[in-house]
Amino acid sequence: MKPAAFTYHRGRDVDGVTRLLRELGEDAKVLAGGQSLVPMMNFRLARPQHLVDIAGLRELVGIHNDPDGALRIGALTTHHAVETAPSTRVGRNHAVVREAMRWVGHLPIRTRGTVGGSLAHADATAEWCLLAILLDAQLTVRGPDGERAVPAADFFHGYFTTALDSDELLTEIVFPRPAPHSALTEFAERHGDFATVSAAVSLDLAEDGDTVRGARIVLGGVDALPVRCPEAEAVLSRDRPGTGGVLDECAEAAAEHIDPPSDDNGSAHYRRLLTRTLVRRACEEAMTR
Repeated sequence: MKPAAFTYHRGRDVDGVTRLLRELGEDAKVLAGGQSLVPMMNFRLARPQHLVDIAGLRELVGIHNDPDGALRIGALTTHHAVETAPSTRVGRNHAVVREAMRWVGHLPIRTRGTVGGSLAHADATAEWCLLAILLDAQLTVRGPDGERAVPAADFFHGYFTTALDSDELLTEIVFPRPAPHSALTEFAERHGDFATVSAAVSLDLAEDGDTVRGARIVLGGVDALPVRCPEAEAVLSRDRPGTGGVLDECAEAAAEHIDPPSDDNGSAHYRRLLTRTLVRRACEEAMTR
């Protein structure tokens, strides 16, 4: 199928794009890498009257490290650029960001798809959405009235819905703190498909490397949004050794305290089983970093 007719606009700078978006209103869509929007347009699931192409805004491309340890990634940086970034850019403190890219589609998708496009699309199983919640990211948003920072916890509102206004662009994602003991894993029927369930874990380990002082656990595919698991986090927040029994208890708590949907990709029961397995696996990977 082919998309419905639309008017094409090419953006030349961020401020010009945001002014144009305000002028065009709700009838406009932003095109970045196009890996989500274009298929939706081809299937007539999205029918924008105006398409604003921002792929040429090189000011939104790049990976930078701040002196305080924060990692900054421009919204138009591709998944593949993050995946292949040298350790001087994405080091061990944010290794989970680079390593999670292997789960993103296939190489052509990673080469064209962008960080900001994935976040703005807000698929609850998307790796970038889980990473943003897991690592407490700050999302920089710019509109005609200026720039604002949106915590990841406030950015996602529901299925494919975010805090972005129709005249705003997501320009940068900032991971404010090092997270060396983190891991993301997922399950899909075929490699490159959307995940049925995904799990991401970030641990706060004591100096002995075995005692867990705290944890953040985020799941995808079990709700309309990526969700934290406070009950499972509590299991790992008691200065306990990260032994097999403790990790099993954590995984069980995560599976028990979710209410996943049943659909063509799997029943609620199946998703709970996947959650138990994936949380355990992510914890093990995070412990060994």
